[in-house]
Amino acid sequence: MSAITTEAIQVKVINVLQDMTADWDLEDLNEIGAETKLMEDLAFESLDVVQFVVALEKEFDRKNLPFQNLFMRDGDYVDEIEVKEVVEFLNKNITP
Repeated sequence: MSAITTEAIQVKVINVLQDMTADWDLEDLNEIGAETKLMEDLAFESLDVVQFVVALEKEFDRKNLPFQNLFMRDGDYVDEIEVKEVVEFLNKNITP
């Protein structure tokens, strides 16, 4: 199995986000990209984060990834996550 590139990870993450938000009434959303903010731009709430994690685990066929390292810092939930941070996290945790 060949290693997945950062670009391929980003494409998959963006596809998951586009699928999740396809029927959401999001104003002023042009295109989801590396700088897109989950909470501010996509109006993510805690349940959406859980669904996003499940969708990513399914998309990458990986279970039990340490998502707490992405969504929590110093014991508190982070206020905002950008797509590029999700990509960096996945790159670190799914590539050999």
